Amino acid sequence: MDFFVFVSEQFVLVLLLTVLIIAYFTLDSAAGGKTIDNNEAVRLVNQGKAAFIDLRKAKEFSAGHISGAVNHEYAKLLVDHTLVGSDKEQTIVLVDAMGQHTGGVGKKLKEQGYEVVRLRGGMAEWRGQNLPVVKS
Repeated sequence: MDFFVFVSEQFVLVLLLTVLIIAYFTLDSAAGGKTIDNNEAVRLVNQGKAAFIDLRKAKEFSAGHISGAVNHEYAKLLVDHTLVGSDKEQTIVLVDAMGQHTGGVGKKLKEQGYEVVRLRGGMAEWRGQNLPVVKS
């Protein structure tokens, strides 16, 4: 009850705090690279301008991944920040389960000079659109 009284009495401050929190998360998310949809990602890869990096655990990756994707687990990549054999001239399309981990990794890779974009919705969206996956 006290919470609602506080919000009603300090409406401008609560509104300002809400706007600042939204702005922070929006800017922080953008720092990890822009998000692109499945069609744009496929177009970039087919033109040879990009490569898929899958951030899921090896077991999830083996159960089904995008053809041509390379697996670099999220936790390991956050620690060492190195993409073995990745060309800095190519755009990196980061893929995870649902799009929740790509921002942090994208930010670290951008700091190292990689061009990074994030696949909107991750593998959940990819599968939701019935796009092909391969198993290894």
